Amino acid sequence: MMDYVKIVFRMSFFYFFIFLIYRLMGKREVGQLGIVDLIVSILIAELVVISVEDPNISILYSLVPAICLVVLQMLLSYVSLKNSKIRELIDGSPSFIIKYGKINYNEMIRQKYNLDDLLVQLREKGYRNIEEVEYAILENNGTLSVFEYDKNSLIKKSPIPMPIILDGKIQYDTLREMDRDDSFIYKILDKKKYELNDIFYAFYKDKNIFVIRYSDLD
Repeated sequence: MMDYVKIVFRMSFFYFFIFLIYRLMGKREVGQLGIVDLIVSILIAELVVISVEDPNISILYSLVPAICLVVLQMLLSYVSLKNSKIRELIDGSPSFIIKYGKINYNEMIRQKYNLDDLLVQLREKGYRNIEEVEYAILENNGTLSVFEYDKNSLIKKSPIPMPIILDGKIQYDTLREMDRDDSFIYKILDKKKYELNDIFYAFYKDKNIFVIRYSDLD
């Protein structure tokens, strides 16, 4: 009887403990969990099973390593927030699966992403065929962002729907996709009298740069 009481107590305890953990880790949908978040989730689940299956094992055997995992995850989140290179290393970077209406087969092979995956995700977003899509971007969490052709635009190739500046850092991958170099950005910043280090986020569209500075966040 005592064993059953222990099991009920431990399940209840870990239920609220895991609830608290996910609140500390930040608000994300399950489908949007990054690699680190997913690893932490799996390991914590395994640790909880150890304590629930054997009531004779101290609850600390699961609690201590679980806390260590959460602290490690929060440290990595903080470091990646401050450093874009570490963020890209941990989370990866978006991939163009369709660009200018053409499928990027090389990128699909690199991402282990097949044509059936693409067609399924396009149908889920209401697109009947690939010809309707100008850009399809495979995001870090595995979701597909889709941009259809602007029927009212006279431009055959609209600008890449990606940021050109993040956290004061020039996004050279985006510039290469646009066939531009960093002088393009500096000219625009000089015109607006902005400093690169002051820019939190910048997006280029229709020959204009849309900027959010750190001072705008206050």
